[in-house]
Amino acid sequence: MNSSTYWLELDLLGNPLQLWISALGLFAISMLLIGLVRALLRRRLSRAADTTNEVDDVFLSVVERTKLVLLSLPLAHVSLSTLELPLKAVAALRFVAVVGFMIQVGLWASALAEFWLRRHKRERGSDPVALTTLSALSFVLKIVVWIIVGVLTLDNLGFDVTALVTGLGIGGIAIALATQNILGDLFASLSIIVDKPFVIGDFIIVGEQMGKVEKIGMKTTRVRSLSGELLIFSNSDLLQSRIQNFRPMLERRVILKFGVIYQTPAEKLAAIPQRVREIIESQDLVRFDRGHFIGFGDSSLDFEFVYFVLSPEFKVHADIRQAVGLEVISAFAADGIEFAYPTRTLFMMPPEPENGDAAPETESDQA
Repeated sequence: MNSSTYWLELDLLGNPLQLWISALGLFAISMLLIGLVRALLRRRLSRAADTTNEVDDVFLSVVERTKLVLLSLPLAHVSLSTLELPLKAVAALRFVAVVGFMIQVGLWASALAEFWLRRHKRERGSDPVALTTLSALSFVLKIVVWIIVGVLTLDNLGFDVTALVTGLGIGGIAIALATQNILGDLFASLSIIVDKPFVIGDFIIVGEQMGKVEKIGMKTTRVRSLSGELLIFSNSDLLQSRIQNFRPMLERRVILKFGVIYQTPAEKLAAIPQRVREIIESQDLVRFDRGHFIGFGDSSLDFEFVYFVLSPEFKVHADIRQAVGLEVISAFAADGIEFAYPTRTLFMMPPEPENGDAAPETESDQA
């Protein structure tokens, strides 16, 4: 037996040295491959992170939280599983591998949660209330993530976690019941910040109340009404209401209705739709939709016109609506067309003739 064969067959902890070399070689190759893949992904994703693609940013956050030291623990357990080791050594290796892998899973989950929160912080800008709320949410999410990781670690190590999970559930229910109003407003605040049904500066209508949003707090939202007073809404009550938000408005729809008198000649009636359309289209920031004679009123021949003001600003909308109305009045005055107003015609019946006298003529009074 030569010296090389002797060393390969040398027994170490009940296993030939050849098996130890194979196991350690498998571990080293696996670690080398994982390290290379991590480095390549990190370099490529760092270049792509400058773009607007958020998927690259998510993967980069996960890769940066990948720790080779933690991954080496489960890899060592897998590599050494080919050897016949004492039960205590196997149990120790399994314990270390499970703990290392679960800590790595916790780091990955924390990276995803922090990326999600960072994105919303960027969207909120320098709003101090939103930043405070998101920071509190970040703290809560981290606690939840590591509690789940801890429970899963104990479960994989063979511990009975049923009582622990039950205790956490009962404790969570008790805390939630004790603070349900506060938690309701807090989660409503988070919902407003994340979902953004409105932001600071928006003009909203809630029921019969309306105004401009001044502050979104952790419990209440403050709205400045048109008459100047401050309206304070509970966040949970606010989200249960129907909210009208005027910020996303791109244009305003205007309906113009009027009636002219029945004595208007037919040719002038036929010219009204085109005449009013020309007046509307002569305005800037206006898109004409339709204009029609719509029916016979009690004391008028009714017309309806619809157009859109291509600006969400109320002042622009009001100025254009005023200009259109005044020009219609001027045009109708020049064309001899009269606007209708409520009228009633009374017919007075003559008295019965006496002694053969002729009946007087019928008189009518129009008011």
